[in-house]
Amino acid sequence: MGDSKNAKKAGAMKERIEDALLRGTAWFVAILLAFTLAQPSFASDSKKKKKNEPQKPVSVLDKIDVSKIVWPQPPNITRIRYLNYFAGEKLPDFGAKAAKSKSSWMDRLAGTPTDKGDDGLRNHFLMGEPHGMAVDSAGKLYVADAKVGVIFIIDTDTHDTQMIRNGKDASFAMIVGLAIDDTDRLFVSDAAAHRILVFGANHKAEAVIKEGLVTPAGMAIDIENRFLYVADIDLDQVMVYDADTFKLLRKIGTTGKKHTLSTPGDFAKPTGVAVDQDGNLYVADTLNARIEEFDADGVFIRAFGKRGDGPGYFAMPKGVAIDCDGHVWVTDSMQNRVQVYSPEGQLLIYMGTAQGILPGMFSGLQYITIDKNNRVFTSEVFPGRVQEFRYVTQEEAQQEFERREAEKKNKSAGDKPSSAGQAATPAAPEKPQAKGDFEPAKESAVK
Repeated sequence: MGDSKNAKKAGAMKERIEDALLRGTAWFVAILLAFTLAQPSFASDSKKKKKNEPQKPVSVLDKIDVSKIVWPQPPNITRIRYLNYFAGEKLPDFGAKAAKSKSSWMDRLAGTPTDKGDDGLRNHFLMGEPHGMAVDSAGKLYVADAKVGVIFIIDTDTHDTQMIRNGKDASFAMIVGLAIDDTDRLFVSDAAAHRILVFGANHKAEAVIKEGLVTPAGMAIDIENRFLYVADIDLDQVMVYDADTFKLLRKIGTTGKKHTLSTPGDFAKPTGVAVDQDGNLYVADTLNARIEEFDADGVFIRAFGKRGDGPGYFAMPKGVAIDCDGHVWVTDSMQNRVQVYSPEGQLLIYMGTAQGILPGMFSGLQYITIDKNNRVFTSEVFPGRVQEFRYVTQEEAQQEFERREAEKKNKSAGDKPSSAGQAATPAAPEKPQAKGDFEPAKESAVK
């Protein structure tokens, strides 16, 4: 009997609830209101919930005041500034992803299909082994990644990224070097495929260069003389092609000696190449720990560099680039250091005193390139990233020097004694500026 009565009561209660749900009676609403008022912690917990909501991940690198990362250190006049770094595609908005996942239970309750592949990093391309770099006329940065098999095309302002992908847009085996000419035509050296692929400004492959190549690496284009220079690691030579017809014109260096030659004009695993404004060619002669310079006809001019592990020495020079003032920038993969030299080989300044991943430090340093806006880019394989710096030109440094000198004179004039018998201390004479001198004044000299 008791069970029967309980069953009847339960049935009646169920009918009343169903009736309230169907009709929306005030009785059911009152129950809900009472229940809500009986839970004061719901309102008080709203702030806690906001605090507990997933936040966009913040890297320790993003907390560093990069405006203070300069070379040389103040009060010297700055000649190099750290700007940014790139490690692959632009990261997803994790905050938006978290907000979407929070409301997804409502979608499931309503029967709305959900995206099972909603993983922000599942198909995200990150750099693995970035090597050669180049910059097009629009200022976009191109990075060849040998491990990922992708050429990243990065808008350095927004971090938006396009890609030329292996198996989809082209066929890559192990891409190493990049070069871009004055028409935004892209040259890509593929060391394992023994060739250079040529892409138009639309990123569509349009030609292949194979003649004379074994293991092509770094490349450089002489826009004025229309030369394409290619360093071939296994041949111990630099190949010179017509940049328009792609015909092999000549070879620099002696091949067939298995990386044993160190005579002037020869190489042992040359890796990086660069061209200055006068058409002179600079080659990173990696195993010989030196930089060699040639004129536009391939005639040897000079070499500089000695084997060692400190500033002013090379252990494994790999990348080379020339800035607008003619200075020679060299990356050393073993020292993890960027060194800047005069064309004659005098060390002027350097970055990187210890291996690391903080801004301005290097790990697995590879190549270097400098664009027309004086931006300097370096690639590293161990953290898989590219760092961006800004070279302060000779003219800009001279202007800063003159501004400081004028400021000193004005201050000296303001401190002039009122007594006629006292003479003001004369301002120090301005140091004459030597053309091409990296340091515009004593205060910015490298110590």
